[in-house]
Amino acid sequence: MLKKEFTIINKLGLHARAASSLVKIANAFEADVHIGKDELQVNGKSIMGVLLLAASQGSTIQVETNGPDEEQALAAVGELISNGFGELEE
Repeated sequence: MLKKEFTIINKLGLHARAASSLVKIANAFEADVHIGKDELQVNGKSIMGVLLLAASQGSTIQVETNGPDEEQALAAVGELISNGFGELEE
């Protein structure tokens, strides 16, 4: 099991399009992906769960992966979050 914290940096936070991108990447891996914010932890492969986090810009979330490709899953999800879900303004 791997776990890492990330800060949401894109202006709109973890809105529907960003959540959809995160879930799509999480579902590409066999590993379980869980995302937590404050006391709430959700399945990272569930769009409804991810939206429930209501993570705005500046929020800290924890990503936890567990399974045969957990390292790759954490790296891919982390890269998406760190790149602002492709929404950073130049």
